[in-house]
Amino acid sequence: MRIHNLYTDAKGESHFRDLEIEWVEETRGGKLSQRLPATGIIFREVPSSYDLDWHPAPRRQYIINLDAGVEITASDGERRRIGAGEVFLVEDVSGKGHLSKALEGKIRHCIFVPID
Repeated sequence: MRIHNLYTDAKGESHFRDLEIEWVEETRGGKLSQRLPATGIIFREVPSSYDLDWHPAPRRQYIINLDAGVEITASDGERRRIGAGEVFLVEDVSGKGHLSKALEGKIRHCIFVPID
């Protein structure tokens, strides 16, 4: 299982990389990863007009898009469309940050899972 990760380098630039989730257990119900730390859950509704200028993430957190996607641009220029059902780990809490924009004029429901 692959998730998107946005992080900041020593110069304050944000970059994407892919993280592969490793399976550590297999049960009758499916494969499981190790238990990862989390400190809560936040539900969010994002308007269809969402177009946020440069900003760092407010905290390290997983974002799980439920029903629509978002376009994220890292400060190094790489742009990714992160669709419904995809998981995104944001860790660019310092530096220039990233751009965020709604896709296809859709309201997006997502879940934030803070890890700090």
